Amino acid sequence: MASKAQLYFRDQRGHFLLSNESFKALTEPLNYEGKDRKVGFELEFSGLTLSQTIDVMQRVLPGELVSVSKAEQEIEVDGLGSFKVEIDWDYLKRKAKAEGGDKSAWVRELGSLAENLVPIEIVCPPLTLEQCEQLLILTDALREAGAKGTDESWIAAYGVHINPEVPSLSANVLLRYLQAFSLLQWWLVEAHRVDTTRKLSPYIDKYPEAYIRLLVNQHEVTQEQLIDDYLKHNATRNRALDMLPLFAFLDEEKVMGAVDDKKIKARPTFHYRLPNCQLEHPDWQLTEPWKVWWVVDALANDQQALDYWKQAFIDAERPLIGVSEKDWKERLEQWLKDREWL
Repeated sequence: MASKAQLYFRDQRGHFLLSNESFKALTEPLNYEGKDRKVGFELEFSGLTLSQTIDVMQRVLPGELVSVSKAEQEIEVDGLGSFKVEIDWDYLKRKAKAEGGDKSAWVRELGSLAENLVPIEIVCPPLTLEQCEQLLILTDALREAGAKGTDESWIAAYGVHINPEVPSLSANVLLRYLQAFSLLQWWLVEAHRVDTTRKLSPYIDKYPEAYIRLLVNQHEVTQEQLIDDYLKHNATRNRALDMLPLFAFLDEEKVMGAVDDKKIKARPTFHYRLPNCQLEHPDWQLTEPWKVWWVVDALANDQQALDYWKQAFIDAERPLIGVSEKDWKERLEQWLKDREWL
């Protein structure tokens, strides 16, 4: 069952805008601690400065503003948590902090320039699906204020990241999710209508077929084997489904020893980086990429269906040419429609 809400806010012209959307409920609703699973969204966009973005957020999700630096702000929203709003430029953020906030004149100037050239990123706190309804008001307000997403720039490759909590830390449960995503990954690119710029960027690479072949032939694994196999084929953050934060949560020493990247932040979530951010489209909402991710979650929790598609992938393998991506996507699409998962 989906969670539905009708939420209103008043825009800058005094008009009331309506957000009437729903987040499809997860097949497995509880996390590894037996609590409601939460999800964190990250949005990248342009068209607004950092200060304009803060103004929009304070209007629809009012809270206590904490200034970190010229490039980074936080809003503590009662009942939801801390929203980070930042210029998505790591170098500027580091320099701004090193200069004691924004005391340096050149850092201030660089920050002002960056507001027009570098995307803004909003990092939302982990929220229940019911709480996520409030993000629909935020995205409507950002669009009304002039925020632009993926279609705005052929350089920036703006996206939405989805960080769902895992339902379990069991290696075999996590294996099912990796198998489900791997079997779906070609279809997912089509389902999200991933922008050409983002396809060509290195940030959302798919898993290599050699890794998929390994996964579909596995039935039970230890945590050590699961992580070792992943690192052998995917020792980078630049995957459409980045498992490094989760695996660092499970074994930080192993992951950090294999991947020298300070951006890896250990947490018990998947890090799904594939969707576009299409804020400029009037009918687009965060519920759209969520519905596509939901298919991964549903397949991972349907053992019979998962076994069927694992064997289908093995059977579809052809010498030298592997699996036909076109035929595989068409077959999956029809199956998903027949199952009414779309």
